[in-house]
Amino acid sequence: MSDQKTVLVTGANKGIGYEIAAGLGAKGYRVAVGARDHARGAAAVKTLHAAGVDAFAVPLDVTSDSSVAEAANLIGRQVERLDALVNNAGVSGEMGSGWVQDPTTLDLDNVRTVVDTNVYGVIRVTNAMLPLLRRAPSPRIVNVSSSVGSMTLQADPTIDIGPIMAAYAPTKSYLNAVTVQYARRFAGTDILVNAACPGLVATDFTGLHGRPPQEGAAVAVRLATLPDGGPTGSFFNDEGAIPW
Repeated sequence: MSDQKTVLVTGANKGIGYEIAAGLGAKGYRVAVGARDHARGAAAVKTLHAAGVDAFAVPLDVTSDSSVAEAANLIGRQVERLDALVNNAGVSGEMGSGWVQDPTTLDLDNVRTVVDTNVYGVIRVTNAMLPLLRRAPSPRIVNVSSSVGSMTLQADPTIDIGPIMAAYAPTKSYLNAVTVQYARRFAGTDILVNAACPGLVATDFTGLHGRPPQEGAAVAVRLATLPDGGPTGSFFNDEGAIPW
């Protein structure tokens, strides 16, 4: 068995996902670059190669059972195991004026679309990759969440948590709850499962408002490389654990 570790990063062709891929690649990981658009995934791999990262493209639509199954088969043909999975792919859904999603006027089709990617997609990908993860001695699963998914922070009137995002924010609360359930399922094993909050990062997702994507990616890179005996079932940002 090769000593080189391998990670799958979903939504890795741009933004935070790309920087997570680059950060783990710089640490010597072979990176499976998951991207819904094959051409964009291939372009990201080319850029990673130029930076000295060992990477390969994986066409991956996290909302499609068949796409996820095909991705698992492709990765299994390329590598012996997965040492880490970073579930980064996510969507915000349609926004109203001022980047607000008003709960009183929500389009339920919009909500379903966001849930399918941000929650069901994570479950779909994680379960499909588990056979490969279980072949690794110390598997790590990182779910990229957000502080807007923190019920504690959202409910605190003294904290400015940003605009109301009634489609997007609850999906991150749901994702946080799912993260805890996976951590409970794997308690007492070498599989560590945590949620990462990258903060407000300048990407297409945020209209390029926020800090550099490389800074936002750092917490996910750290959680994907936790030592044995590290935390599991927790929610972290740069400064440490944050409340659910």
